[in-house]
Amino acid sequence: MSIYRRVLRYYQPFRGQTILGLFLSLVGIGLNLLKPWPFKIIVDDFLRPTPSAHADWRTWVPLLCLALVVIQFIWGIINWITNYLFVKIGLQALLKLRTDLYSHLQRLSLKFHDARRSADSSFRVAYDSQSIQTIYNKGFTNIFASVVALIGTFVVMMGLDWTLTLLSLAIVPFIVGAIYLFARRIRRESTSIQEQESAVLAQAQEGLSSIRMVHAFGREDFEVRQFQQQAQQSLQANLKLTLTNVNSALVISTLMVIGTAAMYYVGTLHVLAGILSLGSLLVFSAYLLMLYQPLESLTYTTWAMEGATAGAKRCFEVLDRQDDVRDSPSAMDILSVKGAIDFRCVNFGYAENRIVLRDVNLRIEPNQIVGLAGGTGAGKSTLLSLVPRFYDPTSGAVMLDGRDVRDITKKSLRAQIAIVLQDTLLFSTTIRENIAYGRPEASDEDIVEAARRAQADEFIVQMPQGYDSLVGERGGHLSVGQRQRIGIARAFLKNAPILLLDEPTSALDPATEAAIMETIKELMRSRTTLIATHRLATIHNLDQIIVLDRGHIIEQGRGPELLTRGGIYSKLYASGKFPT
Repeated sequence: MSIYRRVLRYYQPFRGQTILGLFLSLVGIGLNLLKPWPFKIIVDDFLRPTPSAHADWRTWVPLLCLALVVIQFIWGIINWITNYLFVKIGLQALLKLRTDLYSHLQRLSLKFHDARRSADSSFRVAYDSQSIQTIYNKGFTNIFASVVALIGTFVVMMGLDWTLTLLSLAIVPFIVGAIYLFARRIRRESTSIQEQESAVLAQAQEGLSSIRMVHAFGREDFEVRQFQQQAQQSLQANLKLTLTNVNSALVISTLMVIGTAAMYYVGTLHVLAGILSLGSLLVFSAYLLMLYQPLESLTYTTWAMEGATAGAKRCFEVLDRQDDVRDSPSAMDILSVKGAIDFRCVNFGYAENRIVLRDVNLRIEPNQIVGLAGGTGAGKSTLLSLVPRFYDPTSGAVMLDGRDVRDITKKSLRAQIAIVLQDTLLFSTTIRENIAYGRPEASDEDIVEAARRAQADEFIVQMPQGYDSLVGERGGHLSVGQRQRIGIARAFLKNAPILLLDEPTSALDPATEAAIMETIKELMRSRTTLIATHRLATIHNLDQIIVLDRGHIIEQGRGPELLTRGGIYSKLYASGKFPT
């Protein structure tokens, strides 16, 4: 399906408004064609050397001038209504496309988001999506109005002087050739600009979101140079497109001036020969401008469409992307689970040459607390990510209470799982809304109770607005430990039977870690829990410890048992590499 057909589908809900707008456009074009006639009558009937004996100029000239004002006023009102209507329709379609884009991005798997910068996706939602409005307001509606105006003007001009009309149209093949010559170049250069602007946004977002690290390492000048280099590439792309636009405008305007000059010359000869009246020549000149104006409008419309098509294509690239982790047609909702988790012959890789988990077989009983140990890149976080189906195994299966998680709808599956991450993600809103993020219908009493159980209530009530205090971007107004307690309170409030903890204390100082771990122990009670960590002391006394190395399970058992075996776990524990 072509880009333009896909764009039109977004305007189908507004067919009635579009038809009304097109009808008003026709009325406006008809009124526009009437504008030169009052002056023609004045010239031919009242300004010629021998005016008509029956013509009373004192009566008719004021009436004709008034008629021109009335025609212009009515045309202006209709044009105002038409423009407002078309802009409104374009903005409604833009809203729908943006919503579809954002919704689709929210539902695509993490594998998609891992492969691209978030700023690029943001750019497509915020800026590329505007192409749908450009294609409609500066494309489809302009083309309709220009074609109708061309036909109407052509018919009237042929009635006045067919020779001059054909002469005026002699430049049209050259204009069409110029449009074709520049159109493809403009689309290519517009695509380049979209990509460069997206890269500029990504560079700015990355530098500003890491501002603390930039200041800490004194890299401000380096970041500015990086941004300037990226912005310079965008500048060059914009200059290149501007040069193309200027060149094309010069060619088109020159062709139109040639056509106008030829018409003036031949028209003068026709008036001197008595073939054409002076009033008719003046009217013909006005219609020539009306003829060339739609031609020029079509030219710029074509180029605007080419530029907008580049943005629309980037939008539909996202919408065409299939979710790698989608619900199967037979997937069912679940309302409750016991919490038994099985990994059966699980293999997983982010790419064919990047295998992370290899032949993992693991059984976790309901309410069992299991620690995952291993070095960086061993596969701990990846193993956790397979449970809520952030990713699906390359082969093998993850089972929940004996059912393949792929046969469970993602929404109902994730409703049974609470997650606490190393770096708790908070939104730029209130503490109350952040705690209730996984359960927005929770009462104030439930939110406060969850905060108390997470030992967060004490510092929250001391803040100026208490639970209504804003946390700042990514929780910047809170300390690391406070953010972590908010994340734990969120998990308490969700009260899910399965709990996943991914390095929940590695970014904390020992004192804060000890306090947080006491809270986490309360959170883990009566829940099936998987906790991934580098710190062996954190998991040493859990029900079961799984030691991973390069995606393989190499040891399994309780901490004291693993120490007696003298394996990898024992060596790591004895080396002091992990705090004890």
